[in-house]
Amino acid sequence: MARTSRAPRGPPSVTPHRLSPVRRGLVLFSVGVVLALVLNLLQVQRHVTLFPEEVLSTLFSSAWWIPPCCGTGAAVIGLLYPCIDSHLGEPHKFKREWASVMRCIAVFVGINHASVKLDFANNVQLSLTLAALSLGLWWTFDRSRSGFGLGITTALLATAITQLMVYNGVYQYTSPDFLYVRSWLPCIFFSGGVTMGNIGRQLAMGGVEKPHSD
Repeated sequence: MARTSRAPRGPPSVTPHRLSPVRRGLVLFSVGVVLALVLNLLQVQRHVTLFPEEVLSTLFSSAWWIPPCCGTGAAVIGLLYPCIDSHLGEPHKFKREWASVMRCIAVFVGINHASVKLDFANNVQLSLTLAALSLGLWWTFDRSRSGFGLGITTALLATAITQLMVYNGVYQYTSPDFLYVRSWLPCIFFSGGVTMGNIGRQLAMGGVEKPHSD
C-alpha cells in the first residue's frame, strides 16, 4: 500500500495581536489625561497660564475639564492616524517599535518643558526655536506626509479652540503675543499631534509573534 508523502511544514505564521478600537481609544485617552495633568501643572507653576479661582480644582491645581478634553483629543488623533494611513494606502513603517515611541514622548515633554523654562529676548525667538524642535520631532519619529498634514491640522484647530476659550475668559496666558495666546502654542499642539499619532499607530499594529527558527 503506497504511502502518501506529507509536505513539510513551514514556519508558523505570524499572528498579530491587535487591540480593538475601543481599547486603543481608552489607552490613548489615559495617556492624554496623564500628559495633560503633568504639562498643565508645569505651566501653572511657571505662571504661563492663569486660571480664575472659581474654575480651579484641588487636583494638581488644574481646571477639572482640561484632562478629559486633552484625553478625548488624544484618543481622536491617535485613532485617526492609522485610519488615514490605511485610506491613503501608505502603511507607516518608519521606526515602528515601542522604544522609538517612548523616545518621541520624552522629546514632546522636553519641548513643553522648554516652552516654560527657556528665556529668550522675545517670544519670536522662542517660537522659532520651538518650531524647529517640533519639526525635528516629526522628522526624527515620523517623516510621513499624513503625519505632517494631521499635525498641522491639529495645531490649527487646537489653537483656534484655545483662542476662543481665552477670549471667553475661561483662562488666560501671561504676555500673549498671538491674539490671546502665546505664539509658540501651535508648535506644542503640532508636536503633541505627532506624538499621539505615533502612539496610535503602534497600538494599531499590535504585538507580533516572531517565528522560531530551528
